[in-house]
Amino acid sequence: MTPVADAVSALKEEIAHCRRCPLHCAATQAVPGEGPADAAIMLVGEQPGDAEDLAGRPFVGPAGQLLDRALAEAGLDRDRLYLTNAVKHFKYEPRGKRRIHQKPNAGEVQSCKWWLNREIALVRPRLIVALGATAAGALSGRAVSVTKERGPMSFGEAQGFVTVHPSFLLRLPDESAREREYRNFVSDLGRVRKE
Repeated sequence: MTPVADAVSALKEEIAHCRRCPLHCAATQAVPGEGPADAAIMLVGEQPGDAEDLAGRPFVGPAGQLLDRALAEAGLDRDRLYLTNAVKHFKYEPRGKRRIHQKPNAGEVQSCKWWLNREIALVRPRLIVALGATAAGALSGRAVSVTKERGPMSFGEAQGFVTVHPSFLLRLPDESAREREYRNFVSDLGRVRKE
């Protein structure tokens, strides 16, 4: 292993023991980022979902499967990307036997920003892709409207890109809208590949 890979591995272990905010109390486990320590592109989502919380890996549930399909269509290899989330624990509301996603609040995002900044500092990607408004806000330090600011954006010193989160596509009720937005998402990922 390289020194950077060792440092990323050590950071994952630290994240596993995170108690920076109350979200660790209800979550099964923290979900650190994964991917090559020298990845040129980092994708940042909002938070782990139910499947991710149980597996301990980012983007393995329905949104992750949709992301994998879109990445493949855009010519991006998931194994060469670093995937992580702005918040490392799953925030949810119990509803019967199901755990329903709840958006993390500003304090929870801020508490986890420390981890995200450390991941960025270690991996040093040439491009950071914010998947959704929560990730874009965590990276930019301000509220971001994905519909108005979709596309290239600077995140401090880092070159960035803002697009929708794949879970947005899953929530669209109309099939034609879902297909149209999916095409737009694949197009965004194609632009990311060329950036």
